[in-house]
Amino acid sequence: MTAPRFGHVDPRDLALFTDRYELTMMQGYHETDYDPLATFSVYFRSLPSDRGYAVAAGLEQVLAALESLEFDGDALAFLADQGFDNDFLAALESFSFSGEIRAVPEGTLIFPNEPILEVTAPILEAQLLETLVLNQVGYQTLVATKAARMADVVARRGDDQELVDFGSRRAHGVDAGLKAARAAYVGGFDGTSNVLAGERFGMPTYGTMAHSWVQSFETERASFEAFADSYGDDAIYLVDTYDTVAGAERAVAVADERDVRLGGVRLDSGDLIELSKAVDDIVGDAGIVVSSGVDEFFLRDFFDADGIATAFGPGTALTTSKDAPSSGVVYKLTAVERDGELEPSMKLSPGKVTYPGQKETYRVERDGSYVHDVLATREESVDGRPLLETVVEDGSLVADLPTLSEVRKRTRRQLERLPEGHRRVSDPDTYEVRISDGLEALRQRTEREIVDRERKG
Repeated sequence: MTAPRFGHVDPRDLALFTDRYELTMMQGYHETDYDPLATFSVYFRSLPSDRGYAVAAGLEQVLAALESLEFDGDALAFLADQGFDNDFLAALESFSFSGEIRAVPEGTLIFPNEPILEVTAPILEAQLLETLVLNQVGYQTLVATKAARMADVVARRGDDQELVDFGSRRAHGVDAGLKAARAAYVGGFDGTSNVLAGERFGMPTYGTMAHSWVQSFETERASFEAFADSYGDDAIYLVDTYDTVAGAERAVAVADERDVRLGGVRLDSGDLIELSKAVDDIVGDAGIVVSSGVDEFFLRDFFDADGIATAFGPGTALTTSKDAPSSGVVYKLTAVERDGELEPSMKLSPGKVTYPGQKETYRVERDGSYVHDVLATREESVDGRPLLETVVEDGSLVADLPTLSEVRKRTRRQLERLPEGHRRVSDPDTYEVRISDGLEALRQRTEREIVDRERKG
């Protein structure tokens, strides 16, 4: 009998976490002795629905992956079984990343066409990274943005309520749940229910009780009494298993009888807005945690209707980015070495035209608010603050990575500088990203050269 496999991705497996066509191209590069330096840019063509911005996240995981990216004996044996030739596999034995990565710091607000990161390396190396980079950056950016939208609604309309990630069980896999918890913290959440995320990333963890605790006892009162005996002043009671209002009254009575402070109650079903008001009249100064169906749209409506809570536990909508589950982030070749020089490259596909060359994004700020960005060539000097930083050089990490708390603070600071029209939950204003004169001239020149070459060739 074959033992079942959990499907865990170990760091030594990451070299195989790629699409086969990447390896097919890599073998072709190797066999034809074609390995020019190349630059690939990672960016959004457009933002998902109702998004006025995105929050860059996932860079740390990309950098961690690079440190362990190698083809071990098991990987090479599998690729041999898949039909890759021995000479190519021998070259992969010594694979290591030797290039450069420039990136915006995590927690930076980004907009369409602006590089989240750029990879410059021999094309055989850079090609391998595409699947892994898009997987790590695309998903975490999607969740960090969703989380930031919720945190921003609380900051602008609420009363400093806590936000806790409750979504691991709804995430699309163990790795996704772990990365979603991290990305939620980047976006402004206060912690997570996932214990592994707490251990791995140093995040605060939170937990109350489930309906199964209440149901396992003969009565709701008995379940609350046992919980109070175990957790005293820290006990938070889930009061909606049978009758929410009656459950809140029992929680108050049990706390009084046990002579402990009522830590709080949690609401997880029903009309959460109206129930929060009814329960607040019962529990007084005790906390009210609201979960089930929580997202930025719910929070907006909750505050508009004067709902009452001290904390929220978003789950499914957060980890799946329910209203916009796909990021659309791309990894595109923008420059390739010819005759010893990096030459700009671009696609001319209808609807998917790319801007050529290595780039820089400049952010223009006035009176403490972001006014517009300028997408420029890397060589240009443009008014504004440049956003990209060199984090890997000659294959080695050269930047000091911030703590997760520092990244979280960056997200908040940047959101506070973004005018509110761009932060609306629905139909936000479009933030202006200007194309510099130099980049526009480069685009036109590159397009003419490509058309001329293809016509002649």
